[in-house]
Amino acid sequence: MRALRSMGPIFLVLAVLLVLIAAANPFFLEPAGFLAFVKRAAPLAILAAGQYFVIVSGEFDLSVGSLVTVQVVVAARLIDGNETATWWVLALLIVIGLLVGLANGVITTGLRVPSFITTLGMMLVLSGAVFLWTGGAPRGALSETFRMFGRRDLGPVPWSVLILLVMGGAAIMLMRSDFGKRLIATGDNDRAAGLSGVRVNRTRILAFVVSGLAAAVAGILLGGFAGVSAQVGQGLEFQAITAVVLGGVALGGGRGSVVAAMAGALTLEALFTLLNLHGISGPLEFAVQGVIIIAAVAAGAVRLPFRRAVRA
Repeated sequence: MRALRSMGPIFLVLAVLLVLIAAANPFFLEPAGFLAFVKRAAPLAILAAGQYFVIVSGEFDLSVGSLVTVQVVVAARLIDGNETATWWVLALLIVIGLLVGLANGVITTGLRVPSFITTLGMMLVLSGAVFLWTGGAPRGALSETFRMFGRRDLGPVPWSVLILLVMGGAAIMLMRSDFGKRLIATGDNDRAAGLSGVRVNRTRILAFVVSGLAAAVAGILLGGFAGVSAQVGQGLEFQAITAVVLGGVALGGGRGSVVAAMAGALTLEALFTLLNLHGISGPLEFAVQGVIIIAAVAAGAVRLPFRRAVRA
C-alpha cells in the first residue's frame, strides 16, 4: 500500500499529460498512435530501469549515454550491411555493456572512487574512443535484422514495446528478490547493511552491471530506430537520471520503485511530445530536465529531515 501511494503522483502526472496529448492530437487515442509513443519511449524507459538500480544503491551512472553511442557505432562498423554478422555482433554488444558496467562497479567500490567521477571518466573515455575510431563520422551500416528490433513490429506490437515489457518484468522480479532487498538496504545505509551481512561492494557492482546491460539493450533499440550517428546517445544519461528522480526515487539511494522510475521515463517522453506538439522543443527540453532534477533534490532535502524528525 505504501509503495502504491508513493507511485501515485507520477502516474497521475503521466495520465494528465496523456490526456493533453490526446486533446492536441486525436490520433494518439488510436492503438497505433499510442504504441508509437511507447515505442519511442522504450529505450529511455529501459535506461531509466538500469539507472534506477545504480541510484537506489546510492551511486550514479553517467556513462550510459556514451555507452549507447558506442553500441551503435561499433555495430554499424562490424556489421557493415552484412546480415550474417548480425547475431554475433548483438552478442558482442551485450558483452561490452556488461564489461563497462563491471568496470564502473569495480573502480567505484574497489578503488573507492566516487561513482560520479568514475562514470564521468568512463563517459569521456568512451566518447574519445568513438571519436578516435570514427574521426567524428561513423562508417558502415546496420543490417535489416539489427534494425528490426527498433523499427519493426511482431504482429500488431512493436518489438521495442515487447522488449520493454520483458526488461520491465525482469527488473520487477529482480527487485522483489533477495538482491533487491540487499540493494535497498545498501542505498539506505551501507554501513548498517554491511554489519547485517550484506556484501555491499558486490551488490553495487551488480547494480552497475545491470545498468550496463540496460544501456546495451537501449543502444540496440536506438540504432534500429534512429540509425547510425555519433550523437545518438548524447544527453541520454541526464534524461535517464531525470526520469528516475521524476519517478520519486531518492537520489541518495535506499528509496523508490523501479516501476515508478520507468513511469518517469514515459512521463518525460510525454512531456517532450506535448512540447513538440505545441512547437516548443530543443533547448527547452534541457531546461525542463534541469528544473526537474533541482526540484527533486530540493524536495528530498526537505523531506529527509522531516522523516528523521518523525522517527525521532
